[in-house]
Amino acid sequence: MRIAVVAPSCPLKREAADAVQRIVAARDDCELAIHPQCFLSEGHFAGPDEARLAALREVMVDPAVDAVWFARGGYGSNRIAEATLAELSAGARAKTYMGYSDAGFLMAGLHKAGAAVAWGPMPQDVLRNGGEGAVTRALDWLVRKDAAALEPDLSGPAMAFNLTVLSNLLGTPLEPDFAGAELLLEDVGEHLYRIDRTMFHVTASEAVQKVRQIRLGRVADILPNDVEFGSDGVAIVADWCRRSGIPFGGQADIGHDAANKVVPFPSASA
Repeated sequence: MRIAVVAPSCPLKREAADAVQRIVAARDDCELAIHPQCFLSEGHFAGPDEARLAALREVMVDPAVDAVWFARGGYGSNRIAEATLAELSAGARAKTYMGYSDAGFLMAGLHKAGAAVAWGPMPQDVLRNGGEGAVTRALDWLVRKDAAALEPDLSGPAMAFNLTVLSNLLGTPLEPDFAGAELLLEDVGEHLYRIDRTMFHVTASEAVQKVRQIRLGRVADILPNDVEFGSDGVAIVADWCRRSGIPFGGQADIGHDAANKVVPFPSASA
């Protein structure tokens, strides 16, 4: 399998690229093509919008590429998502796409367009404590659909998103069909009041109200409130599920860390 790596958001660190290449070199089931665009830098982004879009379009139409692996999150994929999805070719739809965090904008739109999408670790994660295991898990699923890589309690069709990203893509052309899916959420680096406010918006969405249930992954690196909020992530999500009539299914094994598990989105026929 040939896997292309592109960075639709922030630059990939070269030490991360080198480490992932060493992991791939020790395998005999895949090869990695890291696009030079991954190392561009323009302010916050891995190059200007035009360069990030061009790199993504290039690997999407390349018949030699079987899967597209988003290099890392950060912010920026939403700026090129709609242009990426315009006139999507059959060849691009036939590939598998993996990422999480900010890549959720692209993943939502690609899923809506009929492509195979999975939430899962990205190359930059190799620099985390335990990152080699995260990258290996992602590759095991991309290459051979290893069930051991999956979030262990999936009970049917599922989607996973960063909560803040999900809230921002609702009501846009990227919004997918959530009907009947289990929705797994996580977040990082937010105040608890912002988690509460975002859940108000997410659970008020008529599209989200069609999910089978919501489960919450890890809510990490909580920022301090000037006055203690008086709740926690699980209680906040459970409360907004109750208010909106969406079943709350408990916790999930996903998050912005090396323990993050794979969640394949349902196929177009699911």
